[in-house]
Amino acid sequence: MSNAGQSWPPVETEPAVPHPKAPQPGSKLGVHYSHCFGCGDEVEVGLHLQSSVTDGPEVVSEFAVTEAHQGAPGLAHGGLLACAFDEALGAAVGNLLRKPAVTAKLETDFVRPVPVGSTLFITARLDGVAGRKTYASADGRLDAGDGPVAVRARGLFVTVGVEHFTTHGDKDALEKLAASARRRREEWDINP
Repeated sequence: MSNAGQSWPPVETEPAVPHPKAPQPGSKLGVHYSHCFGCGDEVEVGLHLQSSVTDGPEVVSEFAVTEAHQGAPGLAHGGLLACAFDEALGAAVGNLLRKPAVTAKLETDFVRPVPVGSTLFITARLDGVAGRKTYASADGRLDAGDGPVAVRARGLFVTVGVEHFTTHGDKDALEKLAASARRRREEWDINP
């Protein structure tokens, strides 16, 4: 499904204003959960996205495509590319707005193949907020921040309270997350 010609965001929105405690441009973003397939450092074949905040503000995530990420011989699997964009867009929403949010909708456009051995530079931006909904979009460029666009995506994220995770999440995983957060001493605003 192509995003061309479709209005985005699809509803009237307010500007997405970063939280006063959002990471500043130049900040490298840490792992939000060590067992996250997208950014976690304890998932051997995970995506291991590394992200930082730029001016705009935007979040740039780097995804180094390995043999473990291929679908067709020598090419990144499309589902893993969608996963990388979900992680990158979520990193922008969560870090810039400092509110927990979950993906409600994700659209991807595959413009060109992403070869094994390449690095995808995903630049994610916040496009607007409507109540609990945040709209975000991203471009993924091959091997450099100004390389050719390989993938584009846009997503809808919904702000949730901590009860979303305590009701639907695994108790042991939540305890690991709490321990991880204590180690990093992050100050997230839950239900501001």
